Amino acid sequence: MKYLNILLFLMMIPFLGVQYNDPDGPMWILIYGVPTVWAGLAAFRLDRVLSNDASAALSISVAVILVLTGFYWPNTPNFWEKDVWWTTETAREGMGMMISSFVILVTTFYIWSVRKN
Repeated sequence: MKYLNILLFLMMIPFLGVQYNDPDGPMWILIYGVPTVWAGLAAFRLDRVLSNDASAALSISVAVILVLTGFYWPNTPNFWEKDVWWTTETAREGMGMMISSFVILVTTFYIWSVRKN
């Protein structure tokens, strides 16, 4: 699981980088940065995320990401098709939130499984 978190951490870094020219880039850097940081901490500093304070912060992060995923869920028909998401920003944003949710949930389950042992 450590290697999966390394992969997820490295996968999320380009998400942060492509936001530099987006008008609402700072907001999306924050949104994508949260799962990126948690995946990086789980991969490289696991001891720092096993405390109760970190667990509370992680739970809040997960809740916020899941709420935002529901908020940004694309209502565009066939949003997963390349012709749609290539031209429709709301479809791209929704898919980005889905990826962020996946990353933070994988990381959360890993951290919680380590805490149980």
